[in-house]
Parts: sequence; C-alpha cells; structure tokens
Amino acid sequence: MVSENGNMLRGAPFEDAASLPSRAASAYNPLHTFDLARGAEKLYSQQYADMYFLRLKQLQKAVKEKAKEAWTDFVLGEERAKMVDKVLDVRQGELCWIVGTVFMEMGLKPNILDDISKEHWIAAPPPRKTYASHEDEMMLEDESGRLRITGEVLNEHYVTGCVLAALGTEQADGTFQVIATQYADLPRQPQRWERDDSELAPTKKSKPKREKAGKVAIVSGLEITGKVDDELALDLLLEYLTGEASGAPDQSKAAQISRLIIAGDSLSQSSPILSREDFAIKKSGKKGYGYDATSYNASPSERLDMLLSEILPTLPITLLPGASDPASVAIPQQSIHPALFPQSRQYANPPAKSNESREGLDSVTNPWEGDIEGWRFLGTGGQTVEDLLKYVDDVEPLEVMEMMLRWRHIAPTAPDTLWCYPYQDHDPLIVKDCPHIYFAGNQAKFDHRTIRGPTGQQVHLIAVPKFTKTKSIVLVDLETMAVEQVEFAIIQPTVE
Repeated sequence: MVSENGNMLRGAPFEDAASLPSRAASAYNPLHTFDLARGAEKLYSQQYADMYFLRLKQLQKAVKEKAKEAWTDFVLGEERAKMVDKVLDVRQGELCWIVGTVFMEMGLKPNILDDISKEHWIAAPPPRKTYASHEDEMMLEDESGRLRITGEVLNEHYVTGCVLAALGTEQADGTFQVIATQYADLPRQPQRWERDDSELAPTKKSKPKREKAGKVAIVSGLEITGKVDDELALDLLLEYLTGEASGAPDQSKAAQISRLIIAGDSLSQSSPILSREDFAIKKSGKKGYGYDATSYNASPSERLDMLLSEILPTLPITLLPGASDPASVAIPQQSIHPALFPQSRQYANPPAKSNESREGLDSVTNPWEGDIEGWRFLGTGGQTVEDLLKYVDDVEPLEVMEMMLRWRHIAPTAPDTLWCYPYQDHDPLIVKDCPHIYFAGNQAKFDHRTIRGPTGQQVHLIAVPKFTKTKSIVLVDLETMAVEQVEFAIIQPTVE
C-alpha cells in the first residue's frame, strides 16, 4: 500500500499491530454437593423407599410453614381447617390438611419387568415419550400409608416424589377431595460473594479487589463421533472461544468469556444392545467369548480430548457428564475420569479456593453446584428435566425447571423412573440454597426466563440447546445477568 506522499515504506501496513485483548479471569469456587463416597463406603444395598421418607422429613417443616401461613384462618361452612399429622388419621367429613409425598399411579410408566426382558433378550415395549394418560391416579403418602386424591388438583402438574400439603375432606368412598395445595417454594438465596467473603472473614484477610465480571459460555450436546462430519462445527466453536474467528470486535467479545461450561453429552451415544440374531452372527465369526476389543472406537474421546486441550490454555472448563458420556448412569453422575483425556488432563488440577487462574479443567458431577464470580450456579445435563416432562403434557422445559425449584428438589422422579443412588442419611438433590442461575443442558431449543420467590429471590432459568442440533452456545453476562444465544452458521456451497 502506497502512502499519500508516495513512500511505500510508510503507511498502515507498517504500523505497530493493535494489541490483542486479554482474557478476563473469574473467581471460581465449586461445591462438591453431589460427590459420592468412594470404595467400600459407597453402598447399594439400601432400600429406595427410605429415600421418600427421608425427603418428606427434610421438607416437611418448610411445607408445613407455608400451609399454616395460608390456611390457619381458613373457614369453610363455619368449619375451620386443622392440621392432621398422619395420612391415616384423616376422618370423613372433617376439613383438614395433610403433608405427604405425591405418588402418581400411571399405567404407562416403565417397570422392572421391562428391564428383565431386555436383559434376557425378550422383546420389550418401545421407549415411551410420555407416561401421562387419562387413567392416571394421584396419591399422597407418608410413613403411615397412602390416601387417594381427587379434585381439581389432578389438573395441576404434580409428579411422583414432590412433597405437598393438601387441604380438603375425606369422601364416603375413602378418597380425599382436595381444594387447595401448598409446597415449600424457593429456599433462602445467598447474597453474591457470601460464601467467598465468609471464608475470608475468619482469616481476617482483606477482600480482593473485584473488577467487572465477564461472561460464562454454556454448551451442551456436542455428541462427538470422531467422524469428519463433526469437524467444521467444532472448529468454528474452537475459533470463537479462543478469539481466532473474525476480527478485533469479535475478539474483544470473546475475551469477555471467562469460563466454559460443557453441560453433558459431549460424546455420541454408545451402540445399542445387539439383537439375538445379530449377536449370533457376530459370535460365529469370532473365537471365544467376552469383551471384543476390536469393537471399541476411541475416536470420539480422542477428538474431545483434542478439543479440550486446544481450549484450555486460554479458557478454563467445567465438564459435566451426560446420558451418553462414559460416567455412572445413576443420578448424581460422577465426574468423567481424566484418564480419558491424556492431552488435557495436565490442566485437571483441582481448583484452589477463590481461584483466579485462567487455566484448569474441572471434571465435575451431574448435577453440579458452584460459585462463579460470587453467583450460585446449579446445572444438570438435562436428564432430570427430560424425565419429568414425561409425566406432564403441554409443558415447556423452563416450567419444569421452575416446578423443581419451587418443590425444592431437582430430581423428584428419582428413583421412581430416574435411576438414582439410594441415599440414606441425607438427600443432596434437595435444594437447600436457592441458586442465582439454574441451567439444564441438551434441550430441544434455547430459552430463558427469570422467576422470583416470596422473599425477593431471583433465579435465571436457562434451557441450553443441543449443539449438534442448533450449532449454538449460550452466554451469560455475570455483571448484567443478560442471557444470549450465539449461533454458528454453516453455509453449504451451492452447485450450479
């Protein structure tokens, strides 16, 4: 390029290059709420029924307080409502309210016989998209027994496992006619930086100077297969996150991203169980029995490892497992073992308290809970939402997520239709602290909403879409709490 005075040795091409924006660091303080004990301390011999009684005991106090607040002065036909301690103590014709756990009797729900038939290669019914039908019945139970529920409450979206208070009267046929219900609603929400500041207080250290917070990127459903078809979309994602795409304006936006959260289903679904005929054909061509090493395909995990290793030098990652990932099936899924990531595991050091480092791979559980820039995050890979949607009709994922928070349980259908670890002493799936941001991965489409609680709680609900379907990620501004979707368009060339 020639300058105005004709000197080719001067001009824009020979000026100093513009300085590249630096990546903002973020304070990262994970919780280990859903970590299971290791080795012999992890037991599976307990009865699952105990989980429902444990859940009822832990939520009963909060539900009773809401019910007393609503119904203490409730009068119907000159009769004042009173509380009954046990379900079986309800008397016919008396206006009362009880607290119990919902159980939905649904003919379309799966049962153990289906699993046995699959194990023995007997043709099992196809997987159902919904459990709901017109013949469903609702019951309320506690340690004393069950009570069949009737009334308009059946039109509301309650599922097995949620704890409710029900106001009504027992009918002549033994059913309980319900006229109103109450649930625990959102618990107390911690203030921003509350946990970080409380840890600094005992040591009497000065609080760190906090600059303007950046953004968190959330992606789910990468479903890497290791095939060439994945490469273009993954390369676009990589270049966007690392600031290699486009020019300076987009690089400045990418520099604001301080952490990447991968919310489940990073690898493609594993192969299904072979039919009797396919297994016989395959065995006839092999010698011996047992595991066939030649059938293992390492390409998906190798491609994921490569992707992580290319992002990690500039951007820390929180990795949640999903339904198709190599992790435990039961909720809570434990973290994906770093041995699967030989290249990126060098970054997998446990993050320190109040971690300000820009490096780090934190392989966590599903669900996961932690603090980023002082805000409480709660997220799942999407299985809990997907299972609850099968109980109700015409309900969006965000509505389901709101229900779970207001019931104070993020997996109420476990262990009824969602596999779960049999807890005995405590249930970490109960929401003890109200999050500021609650996300669910692997949803059909992007959506977000803000809900509010009775004491000023404010929660941002985010449905994160599958990357393979939408080619998009979600950005959350940790300063303004604005939520946006970033899509990567892949334009196919036209053939003339």
